[in-house]
Amino acid sequence: MTISEGSKVGAKVYGVMGEHRDPFAAALIASLPRLRRYATALVGNVGAADDLVQDCIERALRRSATLNDPRRMASWLRSILHNLHVDELRRRRDLLNGVDIAEMDNILAAPPEDRGAKIDFMRAFDGLSIEHKQVLLLAGLEGLNYREIGEELAIPIGTVMSRLARARERLRSALDREAGLSSDARLDSARRAKQ
Repeated sequence: MTISEGSKVGAKVYGVMGEHRDPFAAALIASLPRLRRYATALVGNVGAADDLVQDCIERALRRSATLNDPRRMASWLRSILHNLHVDELRRRRDLLNGVDIAEMDNILAAPPEDRGAKIDFMRAFDGLSIEHKQVLLLAGLEGLNYREIGEELAIPIGTVMSRLARARERLRSALDREAGLSSDARLDSARRAKQ
């Protein structure tokens, strides 16, 4: 970011803190909790989600003129966030696919009896395509209906329905595989303990 761009971003944010609240900035701030929740579910890590939200807000402030309808702020922000996330995934394509130990901070905070299920879910969810993750999060986390998802993603309702059905089925299959792997690992541990 150049100094002049930084000044523009700072001026936009200052509009919120000054005596006159900027309606755009106020709507942006009101959207932050849901945007952070969406980002956390998308990336599976609070720290990475916060970084993603920060990048999203920075881009939104720089491109505020592109928001045609302020009532669509949440959708517009999710779109920016999603595009930033896809860009980051492309940059990290060479890394191994899987749950990184650094991304397990939320999981390890769970009670011990829930950790295994959460780890299984994170692995299963992580194995989905970005399109499947996105449609699952929009339907399940954001509570959008088929029409709203179609509008946000610029795809027909029929595509939304089939993509959501495939995403749910792939997640269910992946969870079944993870559960099978987990139970096999427990059996192997029990066998070794007996020897």
